[in-house]
Amino acid sequence: MTLFSNSLIKWYSTHQRSLPWRSTNDPYIIWISEIILQQTRVKQGLGYFYRFVERFPNIRSLAEASEDEVMTYWQGLGYYSRARNLHAAAISMNNVFPNTYNEVLALKGVGQYTAAAICAFAFDMPYAVVDGNVYRVLSRYLGIDVPIDTTLGKKLFSELAQQYLDKNNPATYNQAIMDFGAIQCTPTSPKCSLCPFVDSCSAFLTNKVGILPIKSKRNIMQDRFLNYFIVRSKECLFIRQRKEDDIWKNLYEIPLVESKTNVSVEDLISLNDFKTMFDGNENIVFKVLENRYKQVLSHRILYINLYEVITRNDIDDMPGYMKVNICDLHDFAMSKVMKMFLEKYI
Repeated sequence: MTLFSNSLIKWYSTHQRSLPWRSTNDPYIIWISEIILQQTRVKQGLGYFYRFVERFPNIRSLAEASEDEVMTYWQGLGYYSRARNLHAAAISMNNVFPNTYNEVLALKGVGQYTAAAICAFAFDMPYAVVDGNVYRVLSRYLGIDVPIDTTLGKKLFSELAQQYLDKNNPATYNQAIMDFGAIQCTPTSPKCSLCPFVDSCSAFLTNKVGILPIKSKRNIMQDRFLNYFIVRSKECLFIRQRKEDDIWKNLYEIPLVESKTNVSVEDLISLNDFKTMFDGNENIVFKVLENRYKQVLSHRILYINLYEVITRNDIDDMPGYMKVNICDLHDFAMSKVMKMFLEKYI
């Protein structure tokens, strides 16, 4: 054990976070936790983890569930491809979780980080995990200014993480370095004065803590303009399941017209998609419920207009949409913003 790993594990012995997936070596439970935490903070993901594993406690229960039900239990977590991949991977396992690195890596939705985490935590295999916390700790401790989002940077830090890994105790070491980055060596306001590496951390000694790690790229944000319509038919609403291979695929939503820019009602009704949606319906009046509601995602900024459609006579049919009783809407998995709108206005 190196001086670095020895000090890290010693720190971890008194600072470790108590998390439910750390009290088991069940690869299924560890897999679920790792997928949930891929794009989710621990505090936010904890409740979802408990709810998900209560309903799907093992591979068989997840594999035998419908995709709609899995998506419903994922509702609100975002990055919904994670749920689709979980379901597909569970089906592919035939009720037996793989126990080699290459087999775990081959599961749908599992990358090198997740495969390493599962193998280390479930099977105590000597694989180093490399997440944002690990990048930050190693970059600062070693004083490395190679951008972490480049091919060279990823390769370098992967090699360094494996080099520094305590191969006799990989599970504890991996948990230790991730907790150290999450609690001690944080992105902003790290606790340097209380750090066990204060005398050996290159970034601290050279006054570069606020600089490292370095990223070379910035996310290019794409603006999208979504115009939603609440269309009632007696005690029912019209909804559809998104099939487009993009944001919110396979989730349900109310009638939508997407525009290239933010448009007024007058411009909206001239769009072909709008004409197709409300073909044959006359004397339609729109009540504005939300105007340019903004939702920022990782690579997109959504600007959403929400309208209530008011007609003289009930609309009995809408091409591509199904009529659902308002009382049954909770059975359909929806995006967080869609669920919020319906709870607010229905």
